[in-house]
Amino acid sequence: MDKELSNYHLLLADEEATEALANQLAESIFPDLSTGYDLDLSNFDGARIYLQGDLGAGKTTFARAFLRALGVTGRIKSPTYTLLESYNVSRLYLYHFDFYRFSDSDEWQEAGFEEQLFDQAVVLVEWSEKANEQLPPPDLYLKLIYQDEGREAVLSAISDKGKQWLNNLNSQTKA
Repeated sequence: MDKELSNYHLLLADEEATEALANQLAESIFPDLSTGYDLDLSNFDGARIYLQGDLGAGKTTFARAFLRALGVTGRIKSPTYTLLESYNVSRLYLYHFDFYRFSDSDEWQEAGFEEQLFDQAVVLVEWSEKANEQLPPPDLYLKLIYQDEGREAVLSAISDKGKQWLNNLNSQTKA
């Protein structure tokens, strides 16, 4: 295998490119997604992805496409006001947080979200920086940065799992 990746940069021309990245990342975490069979969760020990970027940068667009790729059907609401939207696909639990409205870094704990962050689930957190260092570390950061008409996606692996996902993603985009 090539050198293990810790960072991955990609230019996203438009919303469709952001959605494509979400689909590719979902498949890099769950390679059996493309087979159409139920996900093999026997060795799955959770996934934490923290999304960062300015307002309107595409965090929620990414999250919606990612959740769709994992099998969520129906309406996928932004958790900006509810703080958490949860989904269940087969035996897979998915939690989508948005901490934008937090003014104090303790609010996420006061809201009782600690348990979901340690579950064997897929956890997406928008505006994780609002909780400062109190959140458990993610496996992967995704930062979306305005770049002319599009966005630059900067993915940074924090855990060994995150590094494996980036290597899988890199392999997909080279194919």
